[in-house]
Amino acid sequence: MSPLMPDSTTQKIFSTEEIQVWLTSHLAEQLGVEPDEIDIQEPLDSYGLDSAQAMLVMSQAEKLLGFQLSPLLLWHYPTIELLSQRIAEESEETPKSEVFEI
Repeated sequence: MSPLMPDSTTQKIFSTEEIQVWLTSHLAEQLGVEPDEIDIQEPLDSYGLDSAQAMLVMSQAEKLLGFQLSPLLLWHYPTIELLSQRIAEESEETPKSEVFEI
């Protein structure tokens, strides 16, 4: 009998650092700049990010993470550093629907 193993439908938990790298890359892409030009401690609005661009980045993040993010996160956590920390916390708190093989 094989041990119980989660299959590929198990949601991955991303670290704060992984989320920071992803957000930095996608923000840079939206703004047409290089990722190393993005400071994770700068407020996102200092980059001229409009609401449509912000919602696009959040929508892409939802697809990556596998759960819905509140648009208010950008208001309460205005930097990539703070936002990624909060998203990582939510990733850990979000119930997972694990399916096990037997």
